[in-house]
Amino acid sequence: MGKVTGFLEIDRQEQKYQPASDRIRHFREFTLPQSDQDVSRQAARCMDCGIPYCHGPTGCPVHNQIPDWNDLVYQGDWEEAARNLHSTNNFPEFTGRVCPAPCEEACTLNLEDMPVTIKTIEQAIADKAWEMGWVRPEIPAVRTGKKVAVVGSGPAGLAAAQQLARAGHDVHVYEREPKAGGLLRYGIPDFKMEKHPIDRRVAQIEAEGAVFHYGVNIGVTMPMSELVDGHDAVVLAGGAEHPRDPQLPGMEFEGVHYAMPFLIQQNRRVGREDLSHEEPLVATGKRVVVIGGGDTASDCVGTSFRQGAHKVTQLDIRPMPPLKEDKLTIWPYWPTKFRTSSSQAEGAEREFSAATLRIVGKNGRVTGVECARVDEKRRPIEGTEFVIKADLVLIALGFTGPLKEGMLAQLGATLDKRGNLAADTESYRTSVDKVFAAGDMRRGQSLIVWAIREGRQAAHAVDAYLMGSTTLPR
Repeated sequence: MGKVTGFLEIDRQEQKYQPASDRIRHFREFTLPQSDQDVSRQAARCMDCGIPYCHGPTGCPVHNQIPDWNDLVYQGDWEEAARNLHSTNNFPEFTGRVCPAPCEEACTLNLEDMPVTIKTIEQAIADKAWEMGWVRPEIPAVRTGKKVAVVGSGPAGLAAAQQLARAGHDVHVYEREPKAGGLLRYGIPDFKMEKHPIDRRVAQIEAEGAVFHYGVNIGVTMPMSELVDGHDAVVLAGGAEHPRDPQLPGMEFEGVHYAMPFLIQQNRRVGREDLSHEEPLVATGKRVVVIGGGDTASDCVGTSFRQGAHKVTQLDIRPMPPLKEDKLTIWPYWPTKFRTSSSQAEGAEREFSAATLRIVGKNGRVTGVECARVDEKRRPIEGTEFVIKADLVLIALGFTGPLKEGMLAQLGATLDKRGNLAADTESYRTSVDKVFAAGDMRRGQSLIVWAIREGRQAAHAVDAYLMGSTTLPR
């Protein structure tokens, strides 16, 4: 463990941010890194509990050995801490930036609202590992001669590709977009995670033997049958891209968009990709209404402010949650409580218990959103209607599963009742021979840390399928 009495002597010290007035002027990351000494002091607070829920299934899906690397950081052995961290997580610099940190909610010290700053420590270890040159390609000594296709290069696809390449397989990653990363690159704004960490990971995976094929849309530019016939195994990790349709009257008005096209275009803009064929979708000078209360909605808020929005309002049909959860009934699970993201703290107005009734407009263009308050069953209350003026409406209500057109339609595999590819969490095999599924395409919309876990476990299953046994970790 860390210091035996550390949790009694040392207060929790969270990462600080640039002031909102400064950070909304750029799209770079705005967290201020702590010194090694401060990170070590925070690691010293780890209690090494009798049952460390932080790295159990309720806290960390990839089972990071959190007490172990906290102790190593406290002892000053950062290199061994990095080695330990990478043994369970292929991309800790990703999760250290954008994971919501269920590990901290599961920390025993969270019973007193003072959990260990696990996410901050994880990012510090990962960043130091790159800075010191400890992260190197792990090139397999023996090649198996087996050829594996991985479709999609989000966190699940990247994790599966890296594990399979290290097992000695000939791995080919097929990506529809011009660059790798999936929603890590195109969905998550740069102010939450810049993209150079993705680029250096891709370079590492390429050095380990994987080959990336960009601009290949399986089921469109390459038939699914050709992909399956040309490989000994196929891992489908294309994500859950189909947006949830609220079926609101007025969706046809100009100025109403789903969240992803808005976020993707801005990420392409920051990445200096060619946007000459796209109509600019920007919030500059506009009154923006974001419908939805999740992370994607929050990303729309932060992006709108950075584009120079006049005003941003976020609508959430749920009631305002309690400021503090009942620890004895919730802990160590993820609690419902009032949270304010860094983007919301930049000046968003938040409306709770607000159902969107319709989008109103004039001369074919959106002018506002009509809402009403809801009762405890989320039914609109008559007589409580109100209209929020809007020039741009962004719908961020989550995703309902993978796209069915193209790849999945040609594959013909069994889907589960939610419309995802049906595969269990042991074999990860679909109903089609030698085709496997991982990440959001199998699980449905979820977290990056779950995607990494599924990619690793799917790689374990594929290696066992191809070779009869495997030494890859799950």
